[in-house]
Amino acid sequence: MSPRTKSMRCHDWINTLLPEEIVLEIFRRLDSKHTRDACSLVCKRWLSLERLSRTTLRIGASGNPDFFIHLLSSRFPNIKTIHIDERLSISLPSQLGRKRRKSGSSYFKLHSVFQEDMPEAEQFDSYCLSDLGLITLSDQFPALERLSLIWCSNVSSLGLVSLSLKCSLLKSLDLQGCYVGDGGLAAIGRCCKQLQELNLRFCEGLSDVGLVELAEGCSKSLKTLGVAACAKITDKSLVAVGSHCKSLETLSLDSECIHNDGVLAVAKGCPLLKVLKLQCINVTDDALIAVGKYCSSLEALALYSFQRFTDRGLCAIGAGSKKLKNLTLSDCYFLSDQGLGSIATGCKELTHLEVNGCHNIGSVGLEAIGRSCTRLTELALLYCQRIGDNALHEIGKGCKFLEALHLVDCSSIGDDAICSIAKGCTNLKKLHIRRCYEVSPQHIPSFMSSLLHSLLDLYVSVHITYI
Repeated sequence: MSPRTKSMRCHDWINTLLPEEIVLEIFRRLDSKHTRDACSLVCKRWLSLERLSRTTLRIGASGNPDFFIHLLSSRFPNIKTIHIDERLSISLPSQLGRKRRKSGSSYFKLHSVFQEDMPEAEQFDSYCLSDLGLITLSDQFPALERLSLIWCSNVSSLGLVSLSLKCSLLKSLDLQGCYVGDGGLAAIGRCCKQLQELNLRFCEGLSDVGLVELAEGCSKSLKTLGVAACAKITDKSLVAVGSHCKSLETLSLDSECIHNDGVLAVAKGCPLLKVLKLQCINVTDDALIAVGKYCSSLEALALYSFQRFTDRGLCAIGAGSKKLKNLTLSDCYFLSDQGLGSIATGCKELTHLEVNGCHNIGSVGLEAIGRSCTRLTELALLYCQRIGDNALHEIGKGCKFLEALHLVDCSSIGDDAICSIAKGCTNLKKLHIRRCYEVSPQHIPSFMSSLLHSLLDLYVSVHITYI
């Protein structure tokens, strides 16, 4: 081999010829964090460029998240999304810690000395994100668009006020499990006019005061709202949402303090509503009748643990929400075949159906689904004792696009039902059978053989579990 050939082989053509913009675009198209991390180890230039291409950070509780934010802010200047979850355990890399100690970082020294003098309980708190960390985050990442603070219980309104003042481009905020007050939420409403998504699950420190002010401030942008286990948030907040947030598309409620008035206000005031998830024992049929009447764009409805909900409300959904594609009914004890039949008649575009523990729904309602909802792709029947073989026979005949079937504790479903599915649902990719004791274990291989025979021609795999 000539010296010239050796020289050409050793030459760094990529770093010589490719401008930074092209390398950055390549990094953005890499499919995983591990791949990007590996590329960053190739050379100093790639390390620097990979840091510039990084837009998302995930931080856990261990290793002092306040210090971690301070450290990362100088390395990744283009961050748009930050997830901080105190349920995770992500330790500070030892190399970074040693490097900071050698460099004599005043920030690290301050925290080290501070922690040595702390009582044990307060040292534990130092492993949780505090207002100091959130203020640092606000200062260092002013272009932040999405922030998730999961169970960051040491964050208060003080941190949120700083966040609202510095990160006015914020579009998504998840405060699940944070004990923040009304003042912080009101500040977000005043300053973050582009906020589209807000999760307030288990935010026990909030009341109607904060949420009303946020609804008024983010009236033009808010599209997604989640509220759960917030005992001080009542119908008053939802009335404000219905009055101001005309662009709302997704609402998730889990509360004993919400009644019909709140859901009625949202149904009447938010005509673009597409997703509604309710677990509110004090909401009755009257609210769902309003949803069926006013929310013609509704695509997904999930009803959990309703004690006072009947077929009357579900029939209204079937009559009005013609675009419904995804329906979940869980522990709705007063629903029967009549309500499910109304869904089948009115919601022809239904693709996903889950019936869980609805003991008054039997074969007749599901037979109607099989005859009318030909676009169904996923069906889950959990703890449905009254649904038998005839129901799945109709599903097998009518739902040719079915890809996933989940059967758990369905004691009336047997071998004939599985045979009907195997013969009719040629697009089936996943079959999950659990504790359906009328399905004979010795016949499972033959069912699999039938399914594989029809699916192998399409190069599709099947996953079957039987416990």
